[in-house]
Order: sequence, then C-alpha cells, then structure tokens
Amino acid sequence: MRAMTLREAKRPLVLEERPLPEPGPGQVRIRVEASGVCRTDQHIADGELPPPRLPLVLGHQIVGRVDALGPGVENRKVGERVGVGWLGWTCGQCKFCRRGEENLCPRARFTGYHLDGGFAEFALAFADYTYPLPEAGDPVKMAPWMCAGLTGFRSYRFVRDKNLLGFYGFGAAAHLLAQVARFEGKRFFAFVRPGDEEAKAFAREMGAQWVGDSTEAPPEPMEGAIVFAPVGALIPEALKHLEPGGTLVLGGIYMSPVPEMPYDLLWHERKIRSVANLTREDARLFLEIAPKVPVTPEVEVFPLEAANDALDALRTGKLRGSAVLVP
Repeated sequence: MRAMTLREAKRPLVLEERPLPEPGPGQVRIRVEASGVCRTDQHIADGELPPPRLPLVLGHQIVGRVDALGPGVENRKVGERVGVGWLGWTCGQCKFCRRGEENLCPRARFTGYHLDGGFAEFALAFADYTYPLPEAGDPVKMAPWMCAGLTGFRSYRFVRDKNLLGFYGFGAAAHLLAQVARFEGKRFFAFVRPGDEEAKAFAREMGAQWVGDSTEAPPEPMEGAIVFAPVGALIPEALKHLEPGGTLVLGGIYMSPVPEMPYDLLWHERKIRSVANLTREDARLFLEIAPKVPVTPEVEVFPLEAANDALDALRTGKLRGSAVLVP
C-alpha cells in the first residue's frame, strides 16, 4: 500500500510503499476512503507534540470500509463502513476507564500518534474503537466528523447548557459545532485572526450573530466560550468577555504558553477547563445528532500524495473548513 510517512519531525512527510498490514487480535483492517487532516497532525509533524515513535503514519479522522477482521472480532463485518477517531485503545481497567473517563486512561493509545493512522490506503484499528457510519453518506464529508466533530463535541458538551457562546478560531471544529449550536437554538459569536476577512465571511455564512478579530470585544458578555485556536494569549482575552459564572473551554491538545493575567478575570466564579481527547460516549452522542442537523463540513480535497500541501494550508490559515485526503 501507499502511505505518507513521517520519518523525522519538522521534515516533510514521505510517500512510500509499505506492506499491507495484517489485523491482530481485536483489530480490523480498513480500506481508507477519506482521511481528514487535523491541527494535531500538524503539531506532531512540526515536533510541537513529539511523536512517541518514528516512522509514523499520521491521520486520525478516518472513514473507510472494513477490509479484513482480526481474531476475535465479532462486532464488525467485512464491507461495513466505519469511522476511526483519535481514541485508538484504552485499558478498560484503570480508575479512569472504570468511571467513564477513558479519555484520561494513562495507557491510552491514539490513532496517528501511537498507532499508524489514515494517511495511507489501508489502516488498522481496534474494532471496539470504530464507529458505524451511514452507508449513504459521503466519506469526504464525514471524515471531519471523526475529530473536528467528535473532539469538538466534547468541548461543546461543557457549554451545551449555555445560550450565548463564543468560538475562538473559526476553522475545522468551530464550523461543525456552529451547526450543532444553531440546530439547538443557540446564539454564537465568532472570533478570527486579525485581518482574516475570508474567515469572517465564512463565520457569518455559518450563522454567527457577530464576527470580530480575536482581540475585539463582542457586543455583549458571553455565557460560555471555546478556544479552538492553539494560542494561549486568547485565554485572558476570552475571560474578559465572559459573564459571571461563565465557562471557558480549551478545545485543543496543544496550546502555546498562557500569559500572566490578573485574578480579576477569573473572579465571579468564571471557570476554565481543558479538554483531553474524547470518550466513545462523546462519539455516540455526536454521531446521533450529526445526521439530524445534518452537520455538513466545508472541505478542501487533496490527493494522498499532497498531504504536505494540506498541512501547509493548515499552518498558514489558508483553509476554509477542513482538509481531507483521498487515496
């Protein structure tokens, strides 16, 4: 099979031929139909999230067809369409797994990080961490569901009881969650990098009631906000515009340093919480609502061998929505 492989951090991915992988116990082999490109992929490739091993195939937004079953797999069948996200395996035995917080499992393994991912023609995944997807759906449109949607929805769950939200960084995740928020009758503001008029127009198209630069004050205080951009300086900016009791969610795995800030920004019971990974329950809830909305991502399609171009487009903010690789 062909795969775009990370052989050295901070260097371009390499297109190479690899042996077709054989599924082990509890695993399935998936013929990849589409694989989304995530900000986390970029951080791994750039060495900001040092990969635990090299060489490595990135990609944790996989949509494809089950091609082969490993020993012991009974809950999947050959030919079935499934999705694979960031959470690739957990131990099921630690205190976090036992209390429904498998996203915090200290032995967890993640797709495209510990396990080879979807920037390839085929990928392996543990069957219990794959999700059935609509047979009639477009694989390219569903690929961003598997991280921008799943992990983004975990962030959204922590402010789902709020009626006025703010999204900082209006890209792959925010434009999907904006559709869910609008479907659920919420209002939202969008904050984009200064001077990005295209992103502002995109946010308005997605239903934002107000759009501004990330350093601007919105027209009224927000009840909750999610910071999707990996920019620590946005945390005090967002806190300034939360009403008392408001919640600020940090939706990324990587964040640049957070600047010193006065305690007054946290006072009045404002809350900051990070989001680490996701659980299969987050996936179940998102995949239950996504077809009803329906959540429809804006995508830019790249052939598999152009994975470096997709990563560059992400780095430079040139994407409108999500990048998706198609083998």
